[in-house]
Parts: sequence; structure tokens; C-alpha cells
Amino acid sequence: MEIHINQVADLLKTLTRKLYRMNSMELGKTPGATIDSQVTRIFQCPPVQTDSTLENKEGADAILLGFEPGYEGDRVFAMMYGLYTMLHASYSKKCDLFLLDFLDAQSLYNSARNIEILVWRLKARHLPNGDLFLVTNVCDGPIENLSFERIFGKLISLQDTMALIVATRTGRLITDAVHITGMAFLPIGF
Repeated sequence: MEIHINQVADLLKTLTRKLYRMNSMELGKTPGATIDSQVTRIFQCPPVQTDSTLENKEGADAILLGFEPGYEGDRVFAMMYGLYTMLHASYSKKCDLFLLDFLDAQSLYNSARNIEILVWRLKARHLPNGDLFLVTNVCDGPIENLSFERIFGKLISLQDTMALIVATRTGRLITDAVHITGMAFLPIGF
């Protein structure tokens, strides 16, 4: 379990760095911030919200805040803090896991679906001026950059694998989620 948690955290940090490089204007919304300082602020365990522009939101609520057209804060920070706190919740909000700790397979499964929903929103949702909220993959030009897809795919795979391991261990079934147009985020840790 801890190996999965560490791999997820490493992928999230890589993703955050890449998002800031592709969307440098977001970093400028926090005076004096660097990519490394933002990564440090986001990935604390347990998570600590140090950005007042998030309005005490975490998980899916913080992700959704980053998609608000009128939001003037750092969208990368909001979305990645939201993604991190959502995934942290799927691991029962624990920083260290022990042999007797149990995880909820459904929360892990739902978190994988929520990553899929986030990826869809990043591609499909636009600001009023027609720009994407955050630039990820670049498909114009002679070379396609799909590195974000690969990272998101790895995150989804890790969460799905962990959900299957936990479901097998506990003997519980995972209820498949039905994707709907508009894609609402699924609950974690209910």
C-alpha cells in the first residue's frame, strides 16, 4: 500500500511541475512562488491548506474551483491540491499505513473515475474567451506531446490496481460507476 501511495505522490508532483511549466501564468498569481515552493505547499501529509483563495475547499470541491471562470487564484494549485486531497482521502486520510489498516476499495475505485473526469474536464471545459482552463497535451505541430495522458493513465491504473487488491483482500465488491455527460465527481470515503 505504501508503495502505491509513494508512486501516486511522485506522479502528482511530476504532474504539478509539468502543469506549472505549461501554464506559467498560474504560478505568477502567487507572489514569490516557485514551482518547488508550490509543490512543497501542496504535498504535505497530512494536507494543510495554506492558500486562502481555496475558501477551505479540498478534494473535488477544490478541483471544481479551478474550473470556475471567475476564479482569480492559481488554477494549478487549486486543481492539484484538490486531486491530492481527494487521493489522500481514498487512502483513508493516512500518511502511513500499517498491516492492520484497511482501505475502502470503492473509494479507491471512485478516485480513479474522478481522475478520468478531471482529464475529460481539462480537455472539454473552456474559459469564456475559448481558451482551456489549463493547457496539458499539445497535439499541433510535428511532434505530439501526450505526456500528461501517460501520467494521468498511470495514476488511474495505480488507483484501479489498489482498489482490486483491497477488494480481493476484504472480499467486497466494487460497484461500477456509470459515466454521464457533464461528469460529476464521485464521492470518496463515504
